[in-house]
Amino acid sequence: MTANDLDPSIRRFVAALNEGYGQFLDFGALPLPERRAAAEQVRARWRSGGPAMAATEETVVYGCRVRVYRPAAVAEPQPALLYVHGGGWTMFSIDTHDRLMREYAARAGIVVVGIDYSLSPEAKFPTALHEVAAAFRWIRAGSEACGIDPDRVAIGGDSAGANLAVATALSLRDAGEAGPAAMLLNYGVFDPAETDSYRRYGGPAYMLTPAEMAAFWVNYVDDTDAYANPLVAPLAADLHDLPPTCLVIAECDILADSNHAMAAALRRAGVAVEAHVYRGATHSFLEAVSESALAEQALERSSLWLAARLQGSRTRSAGAPPPSR
Repeated sequence: MTANDLDPSIRRFVAALNEGYGQFLDFGALPLPERRAAAEQVRARWRSGGPAMAATEETVVYGCRVRVYRPAAVAEPQPALLYVHGGGWTMFSIDTHDRLMREYAARAGIVVVGIDYSLSPEAKFPTALHEVAAAFRWIRAGSEACGIDPDRVAIGGDSAGANLAVATALSLRDAGEAGPAAMLLNYGVFDPAETDSYRRYGGPAYMLTPAEMAAFWVNYVDDTDAYANPLVAPLAADLHDLPPTCLVIAECDILADSNHAMAAALRRAGVAVEAHVYRGATHSFLEAVSESALAEQALERSSLWLAARLQGSRTRSAGAPPPSR
């Protein structure tokens, strides 16, 4: 397959990102702090616009910056989603993913909490996992003050954030603690194996390359022995007693095979799974929602799923703004 098999809007999205990174001379050789700053700059176009929130607040939890998005001013406790941004455990922030979190808040009618967990390689496994789990506990423990219903808290994320979401659910389960009410997993990193989808979609025209993914794994763990740890590579975990899960799978993504495998493994463990494959989509395609009907469709479908899991028949909180492109 070639990049011509991409959805046209997603092809334009990938080309625009590649052009943005191309303005930096030898982007891959830049010192990591400069690469992170450049990525924030390049992705600024894709985080702008979108729904307005009734309120947005920031605080610090377990040493991490946390941002709380409230789509509407509602008196009763609201359901919530703890969203964990992607970036190979190495890049990005709640700023690069600001619009994505606002979209979920507005479309599902829920509070969304984003966490700026510590990045690798400065902070290797399990630092980020401990921080995300602490943020989840903070939401539940302080739910009354936060205006959140402790029994209706989901967890989700994209790419490495989806990995951390599953690992958090596993660690809470194994500790005998109350876990999330649902999981939303967008093109997640679940296993280090280089499968057929790596070979089919492993070029820059498809967003994420095998070399990048290999570097991210090296950044995250001390050595390959860690791959045997199910909290590092959750595809190998015992997945019993995890909450209902929605997977957003990009067809043209090197991680597509492991996402299909994760959906199958969750089903074998008795987990209720809804998985949707988006034809012509690449890794990170949800960020293109301002210009892509395909990303719009995926966000709306997964938001409706979240609303159904967390709010019953309601699809949007009273007074919440409609989604805006």
